[in-house]
Amino acid sequence: MILPTRDFLVSPSSAVRGSILVPGDKSISHRAVIFGAISEGHTHVSGFLPGEDTLATAQIFRQLGVAVTRIDTTTLSIDGVGLHGLRSSAADLDCGNAGTAMRLLTGLLAGQTFATRLVGDESLSRRPMRRVTDPLALMGGRIHSTAAGTAPLVIEPSPNLTGIDYLCPVASAQIKSCVLLAGLYAHGETCVREPAPTRDYTERMLAALGAEIRVDGNAIRLLPGRNLLAGPIAVPGDFSSAAFFLVAGAIARQGELTVTNVGLNPRRTGLLDCLIEMGADIAVLDERLVAGERVADLRVRAGELRAIDVPIARVPDMIDEFPAFAIAAACARGITRIHGAHELRVKESDRLAAMAAGLRILGVAVEEYPDGMAIEGQTEFSGGEVDSLGDHRIAMSFAVAALRATAPLAIRDCANVDTSFPGFAEMAGLIGISIEVRGAA
Repeated sequence: MILPTRDFLVSPSSAVRGSILVPGDKSISHRAVIFGAISEGHTHVSGFLPGEDTLATAQIFRQLGVAVTRIDTTTLSIDGVGLHGLRSSAADLDCGNAGTAMRLLTGLLAGQTFATRLVGDESLSRRPMRRVTDPLALMGGRIHSTAAGTAPLVIEPSPNLTGIDYLCPVASAQIKSCVLLAGLYAHGETCVREPAPTRDYTERMLAALGAEIRVDGNAIRLLPGRNLLAGPIAVPGDFSSAAFFLVAGAIARQGELTVTNVGLNPRRTGLLDCLIEMGADIAVLDERLVAGERVADLRVRAGELRAIDVPIARVPDMIDEFPAFAIAAACARGITRIHGAHELRVKESDRLAAMAAGLRILGVAVEEYPDGMAIEGQTEFSGGEVDSLGDHRIAMSFAVAALRATAPLAIRDCANVDTSFPGFAEMAGLIGISIEVRGAA
């Protein structure tokens, strides 16, 4: 899929104010479609993120014979076909830019009785897939990739998978979820052991739908044999989307901002912990449980930040928020150091290199490490032109940097922002960040 060219021109600003509701959680939206499709009965999904990534997942299940209907922009109706009701598709299954979709679907499709072919856009086709195809091969899956271990992935029928006890080489919710999905179709117990805990949406949703799954420390054990029973799924606001506005509120020179209905799964909120440790004035308000997930409103007020060394144990809980965090670090007094973030090299872009390059253009001193970086904070940024490399999180992070800029920021190649946060530029405008979108819509 070739996306149209789109750039952001962001004017300098200094204040934020207002109350906003960010789109639904991307990770939960993907899983709501996947688990709704293979459950028995009807699933009503509210708060769904209508981004290009999640819509690609919905379209893939339509191709696999599942009735997935959009009631309105953020509401889906899914008529599940059960674990063994998916049908083959004559056409390729296009994941677009969605790494979550491709890796989770590889596990789900590995145990089917029909062949499939997963494809993605140019960016996704560069991302490593052996991390999921290798454990699936140990289970008996037959998956073919390019010589480089990337998509397209051809998945042959493997109706006799065997459960395994697998130690993940890296802390990755996608690897864990892929193996657990294959485990639904395997003979015997599947156990995934993590080097560090990662987001647990898959385990929570499987348990809620009736799967026999238990968590023993860093080991997740799944026994197959139970049908999944559909139920309503309420998707909270995406913490990764809220992250840009939390950073905006923390680095603004004045103002107060509230982000409502934000999912606060403990495996996602490392950025929140870091910002509070840096001295950000953030209050957690009206905390509640929604379908087993912690949800709250977050109020952030402008203030001064100080540098920190990010604890390595916290890295998996903020892996998607590091681009936004880097902007906060660039505004903090002192030198902030990050280690243990190797995974950032193999996201939609090399996010360590992309953030380091962009920050240097804005006049920030950055030392790049193989697994992180050191960022020396300063009071303001110069303007300039930054290449997001087609990475939505890079683009949105530098848009927030305009709150400390002395001249406009031109951010190139921003079309992929719609994969995770449709309407980002408009919402940023509501709280005081002026973004002119240039290029094809």
